[in-house]
Amino acid sequence: MPELPEVETVRRGLEGLMIGHVISRVHHDTDKSFPNAPDDVEAFVVNASIVAVRRRAKVLLIELSSDYTLVVHLKMTGQLVFVGDSRFGAGHPNDSLIGNLPDKSTRVTLDFADGSHLFFNDQRKFGWMKLYPTIEVPNINFMQKVGPEPLEDDFTPEIFYERLQRRKNTTIKAAILDQTVLAGVGNIYADEGLWGAKLHPATRVKDVSRKKITDLWREIRDVMTLAIEKGGSSNHTYINAEGKKGSYMDFARAFRREGLPCPRHPDVLIEKIKVAGRGTHVCPVCQVAPKTV
Repeated sequence: MPELPEVETVRRGLEGLMIGHVISRVHHDTDKSFPNAPDDVEAFVVNASIVAVRRRAKVLLIELSSDYTLVVHLKMTGQLVFVGDSRFGAGHPNDSLIGNLPDKSTRVTLDFADGSHLFFNDQRKFGWMKLYPTIEVPNINFMQKVGPEPLEDDFTPEIFYERLQRRKNTTIKAAILDQTVLAGVGNIYADEGLWGAKLHPATRVKDVSRKKITDLWREIRDVMTLAIEKGGSSNHTYINAEGKKGSYMDFARAFRREGLPCPRHPDVLIEKIKVAGRGTHVCPVCQVAPKTV
C-alpha cells in the first residue's frame, strides 16, 4: 500500500494537470470500485469542474465545483493516469501505466470536455472512488479517526507525545504505524525514522523519553520530506508514467538494507527482525534492543 509521500506525489502531479477541467462523462466497470448512485453522478459529477486535488493521510480528494468530492483510495494495485496533451500517471507498475487506456484493469474513467481523461486502474479491485458532499468529507468515519498529518506546521513534538500515549503499552513501531495516532506513516518511514532517532522499534512507548520522541518526530518529518522531493520511495510498487521510480530508496539508511553496512557503523550490518508483525530493519549498535525483547 502506498505511503504518504507516494500519495502526495500523485496529488501534486494531478493537481498540475486537472484543475479547471470539466467532467463530461463517467463510466465504470464495477460498483465495488465506484459505489455511487447513478443519479448522484449525473447531478454532481457530470458537468462539474475540478477545483482542487487534496490529500488526507493516504487518501486523495478530488474536489468538484458542485460542492461534492470524489474520495479515492488506491489500496494495493491502484493507478491514476491522466491522458491529454500531457500524460501523468502513478501507481502499481504494470503496462497500464504507460499503455493504451482504457484496458482490462480500468475500473473508472472520467472523460473531460476537452477530450482528456482520468483513468482509475486497479488490477485487484481493492481500491475505490466514492462520492461525498464536500462538507461531509471531514465526517467520514476514516477522517474522524485518522491522526494528525506529520508534515503540517501545527504537528508539534508535544502533540506527537500526546498521541503516542494512547498506545503507551505497545511498541513504538506499532504506535507510529497506527493511523489513528499518526497519518500516513507505513513500514518504510517507520524504519527510517526509528533508525534516525537511534530508537529500537520494539521499545515500549512508555519507556521512550520525551527527548527521544522529539528526535523521532524530527526524523519522520525529515525522511518524509526527502521522499516527497524524490518522488516517493516504493520502487517496487509505485512508478510514474514516464517509467521513473521514486528515488528515495537510493538514500534509505535502514529499510531493505539487511546484510549491508549501517551508514553510521560501516563494520556493522543492518539486521531484519519482526516487530508489530512487520519486517523491520535495525542497526544492532545504533538501536539497542530493550532488555525485555
